Amino acid sequence: MKKNAIVILLMVISMSVVAQNTTKLKVIYFHLEHRCSTCISIEENTKKTLDTYFATQLKDGTITFQVYNVDDEKNLSLVEKYQADGSSLFLTQVNDTKENTTNFTNFAFSYSRNEAEKFIAGLKEEIEKNLK
Repeated sequence: MKKNAIVILLMVISMSVVAQNTTKLKVIYFHLEHRCSTCISIEENTKKTLDTYFATQLKDGTITFQVYNVDDEKNLSLVEKYQADGSSLFLTQVNDTKENTTNFTNFAFSYSRNEAEKFIAGLKEEIEKNLK
């Protein structure tokens, strides 16, 4: 009986250690109230990338996709945190309480509208890198 209790205790401890070291990723897209076709394509292609390649991680919460209007006052603290001054795309890797943010905005504007496949491939690669 004691042996079983010890085994169960060790399993619980090891599961909690693994859970604490799980890397999560926030994909955050900011936009203005009035949006151009490129801005719209960034959101659409980001969602397409996530739905196509990371549906499981979206479902289990490993990845979250959040969209915020920079013109909405309720988003002011996040706008300031990310220094988003318009349409912007960020990937924030979260390990425990430590965050590491990649600004993916320039890449997004360069490829999302006219070279969607290149945008999707580049975003997929960056997400995979951030999940390691």
